[in-house]
Amino acid sequence: MPKRTSSLPIILLLAAASVSCGRNIVYTDSKPMPARTWELTNTPIFSVPVKDTLNGNDISFLIRTSVSYPFRNIYLFVTTTSPAGKSITDTLQYFLADEKGKRAGRGFGDIRETVLPFKSNVFFPASGTYSFKIQHGMRSESLRGIYDFGIRVTKTGKESLKSGKK
Repeated sequence: MPKRTSSLPIILLLAAASVSCGRNIVYTDSKPMPARTWELTNTPIFSVPVKDTLNGNDISFLIRTSVSYPFRNIYLFVTTTSPAGKSITDTLQYFLADEKGKRAGRGFGDIRETVLPFKSNVFFPASGTYSFKIQHGMRSESLRGIYDFGIRVTKTGKESLKSGKK
């Protein structure tokens, strides 16, 4: 009779690793694109609740594309609105493939997930809900080959000087 080994230690190790990796994630969400096409009129909005104003945060976008995405880059218009209602819009360009067409990001098959850094070590000045509205800025109104678009806010662990700690 073959010797049975318990898979419990492996399961516990994987569970601990997944919990520790996500410990600094403050918020993450994604919006699927109907028919794998990002229409110009489809503007995902992410409402990020913020309680911590003392620690810095990194804000990144995540985009999942297929090899059928027809461009090397993507332009985004990102409008950030504070809890007080003040807005600022950034125009961004990201490259999703190099000059030879090699796709950026990780994945398998024809799907690639690419992390698009937006802001680093951001200190939210007030608690409340911050809104991030994303619109693609490409000349084509319909961007085929996009599965979904998301946002991730991760705590950096760096404290603000206003807390009195260094």
